[in-house]
Amino acid sequence: MQISILKSKIHLATITGTHLDYEGSIAIDAKLMEACGLFPGEKVAVLNHNNGNRFETYTILGEPGQIELRGPAAKLGKKGEKVIILSYALVTPEETKTFKPNIVRVDDNNKIK
Repeated sequence: MQISILKSKIHLATITGTHLDYEGSIAIDAKLMEACGLFPGEKVAVLNHNNGNRFETYTILGEPGQIELRGPAAKLGKKGEKVIILSYALVTPEETKTFKPNIVRVDDNNKIK
């Protein structure tokens, strides 16, 4: 048996823009992705702290400070709103005893605190 457990979290990042006419994804500052262990193309859950929207998409490497909703996800958040970005991993029950998620907290400019 495997259990889905929190792997990575970017806490309260600020949406820097939206781009509706795109295939769909979330662009995330490459340094933030590296700091929390996210990979390009990885499935993530995005929780909009301002309006309660919650959706899944995949990651792409963004520019410094960038958190941009693209494609249909662009309709689920606005520039300046706060989001929590989560990814999960499958682990065995035994691994849950020692597994530690990578949690990154950022300031209003999406810089690591």
